[in-house]
Amino acid sequence: MSDDVFIVGAGIHPFGRTPGLSGLQQGVFAVRQALDRAGLAWPDIQFAFGGSDAAGNADTMVAELGLTGIPFINVANGCATGGSAMFGAYSTIKSGEFDLGLAVGFDKHPRGSFSPLPADWGLPDWYGETGLMLTTQFFAMKIQRYMSMYGITPHTLGAVAEKAFANGVLADHAWRREAVDIDTIMNSQMVSDPLTKFMFCSPGEGAVALLLASGKKARELGLPAVRLRAAAVRTRPPGSFEVFSPALDLERGGSPTSIASRAAYDMAGVGPEDIDIAQLQDTEVGAEIMHMAENGFCADGDQTEWIAKGRTRIDGDLPVNTDGGCLACGEPIGASGLRQVYENYMQLTGQAGARQAPGKLRLGYSHVYGAPGVSAVAIVER
Repeated sequence: MSDDVFIVGAGIHPFGRTPGLSGLQQGVFAVRQALDRAGLAWPDIQFAFGGSDAAGNADTMVAELGLTGIPFINVANGCATGGSAMFGAYSTIKSGEFDLGLAVGFDKHPRGSFSPLPADWGLPDWYGETGLMLTTQFFAMKIQRYMSMYGITPHTLGAVAEKAFANGVLADHAWRREAVDIDTIMNSQMVSDPLTKFMFCSPGEGAVALLLASGKKARELGLPAVRLRAAAVRTRPPGSFEVFSPALDLERGGSPTSIASRAAYDMAGVGPEDIDIAQLQDTEVGAEIMHMAENGFCADGDQTEWIAKGRTRIDGDLPVNTDGGCLACGEPIGASGLRQVYENYMQLTGQAGARQAPGKLRLGYSHVYGAPGVSAVAIVER
């Protein structure tokens, strides 16, 4: 078995809308960029895990990259597809089977909201007829409940979005690269109370590729690298209430995020107090707020003070979503979780440019959440 797994290279196709280029072609772009930056060639890659929700099977990119006979595993795990692809690549190297592999994710979603069908998620038709297949409605209900329980204010929701767009201005791969002031955010069109249109991310396009290597191979390559201290994927436990869940248990339990988080901390031998920078799932502003607590960074209800004091800004105590997250970058499902790890890789290796967080960053944390209640967490170390 390999004791260590490292990320030794990364590539990204800008997020947003790219007419004339398929999602798969954006994936190929990201892979080639990662290889070029690392001084490697496609035949050097021994295996790959890749995923897409709406843009085809990732393994078909070998038609453009080269027919080397590589084992290429397709991954589909909702919004956690990218994190799950990386988990597969991490586990493969950890097993000692291969020394150098790829995790890639891409997507190209049509305009408008996602339109999942109840039957595809094991749900009866009535669930869709109530409107709960609309994630905008579900997450608005979820944050309403959380606000009532823990005193989170509407202004705090707006502040999360304001931070995201400010960070996106500094990220050359972000889709939304224009600052939006909090008054505009708060007074924009209400989509589903209490969430306005600037408080949601949008389905989009983009791709990310990460090169993973064993410790031996990483030392041989001598590239800028971060050690992948932990990669954990968990599904929902009893008593959790997640998107596409048709009922809420009276006896509340944990969440897939809370158990994935604990597993990752245990695997890495660190705690939330050790983390220097975090990328958290923020498909809407309430998600970032709730996930701050679910990942152990603060107590439920403390988010209002944290955000008011700027603790999650790039120059704060714990920078969160330094490239603007899903709110500024959009959410191409297959690529989104890998974008978070890409951002931590860039930050920890000092390559983040105008959005570089200050100080010496040692540990980066990423968390992605997907339907019907799947979370993936990764912790990287410089």
